[in-house]
Amino acid sequence: MATAKEMVVLPVGWGSSGRDAFTETRELQLLHFWLFLAIYLAALLGNILITTAVACDHRLHTPMYFFLLNLSVLDIGSISTTVPQSMANSLWDTKAISYSGCAAQVFFRFFFFGAECSLLTVMAYDRYVAICRPLRYGTLLGSRACVHMAAAAWGSGLLHALLHTASTFSLPLCQGNAINQFFCEISQILKLSCSDDYLRESGLLVFSLAFAFGCFVFIVLSYVQIFRAVLRIPSEQGRHKAFSMCLPHLAVVSLFISSCMIAYLKPPSVSSPTLDLVVAVLYSVVPAAVNPLIYSMRNQELKDALSKLIQWVHLQQQ
Repeated sequence: MATAKEMVVLPVGWGSSGRDAFTETRELQLLHFWLFLAIYLAALLGNILITTAVACDHRLHTPMYFFLLNLSVLDIGSISTTVPQSMANSLWDTKAISYSGCAAQVFFRFFFFGAECSLLTVMAYDRYVAICRPLRYGTLLGSRACVHMAAAAWGSGLLHALLHTASTFSLPLCQGNAINQFFCEISQILKLSCSDDYLRESGLLVFSLAFAFGCFVFIVLSYVQIFRAVLRIPSEQGRHKAFSMCLPHLAVVSLFISSCMIAYLKPPSVSSPTLDLVVAVLYSVVPAAVNPLIYSMRNQELKDALSKLIQWVHLQQQ
């Protein structure tokens, strides 16, 4: 049984030996660093701008924007869990992460994953009530109800994180300590286990994926009702406004949940280093970077608030 004090985190395709053209080419390591740095800074800037705009503009103090603020905070935490460590490894030409650091990555990955799945479901419910039950909107989504739903989303993430971290890191490791991924991913850690207890964690993964699929089904059914209601709106401008609020959320949900399911449900026969890398980036890096762009580009109220915020910052600097 390995009692690893550190894990070796390898970009996909390096292999357990950690030697190939990528590791020996400093230029490619630096390209990885600068690419991830650009994505990370874009994600931070976009989500911080949305968070600040929603917090400062009283016109955006509504349930929809309250949940969007929570989503932005989750995105900041999610991308900060994996990308900075990967950038540091590339910049300093190292592949190591401490055992406790690896456990922390797993904990926070599942914390933000569980919370984001739940929050996206709550956001679909918010849009459903706003469009299909507008007369009951104030009753069903009052301030206290919104806080309770947001707290439940964060709480579900905490529960996921505790279960998966405790289960995974109680397993003995006997297959080395090299993880063929750019961050600590449970599916890769399970490959290092020499105990049948890994089936327990596999069962928890199935439970989490079933939870995500249940959220996805609820969201799809909500949007079926929403689109039926929208198509009955006589005003073309009204239909356009409704679609502009709903389509970004549906795009975010589809990208996030589908990439997560592909990552953990794809059969070993179709698995490859390139596919593993692409899917991992899609569910761990891309959503946090594109969410602010998707929501802000199709939402005039948010664009106006962001424009005023940028103008205010510009005036303060003069």
